Amino acid sequence: MIVLDVEASGTEAHKHSIVSLGALDIAHPKNRFYMECRVWDGAHIMDEALQVNGFTKAQITDPKKPSEADLTHEFLRWSEGVEERTLAGQNVSFDRDFLKAAAERAGHTDWPFAYRTIDTHTLCYMHMVEHGLQPPVKHQRSALDLDAVLNYCGIPEEPTPHNAITGALSHAEVIARLLYSRKLLPEFEEFDIPWKK
Repeated sequence: MIVLDVEASGTEAHKHSIVSLGALDIAHPKNRFYMECRVWDGAHIMDEALQVNGFTKAQITDPKKPSEADLTHEFLRWSEGVEERTLAGQNVSFDRDFLKAAAERAGHTDWPFAYRTIDTHTLCYMHMVEHGLQPPVKHQRSALDLDAVLNYCGIPEEPTPHNAITGALSHAEVIARLLYSRKLLPEFEEFDIPWKK
């Protein structure tokens, strides 16, 4: 399973660009990928997105940085060495769609990933229900964002600004805790699993 996190210049995969991507192979968590890139020519940039990921316009348009296509080629090459390439993460359809749009822009015609994904939101919602807990609701919909999922799993909120590799590591740790009730990464070793106390 490939756990990934994309930071982007906005929220629409065909209009905005990837600016960084972090990933790891959950079966071999030391096998990690992280890369930053410049936006593709013509990509839109939302100030709100930059506030989330901490990049500046100068950083994501820097001609010295690899292109989004370079990042995509490198990630796809890295992913070939992962035995199971099911994509996983928090609201991972966002990341999958950005990566697929980037691959199309980069000229990749053979998309190697399935439409099916594993979403930490769904895993956490199910885990709570199975343990007799009511998942939080706000504005008449689930309020299980990544910070809420992390807290439920005994981990502090994700640091800001968001970083793609930090996000991927956070997703992987909560997947291990929710699916197997075990810790996965040394970065989170100090935090106990609440339901195992």
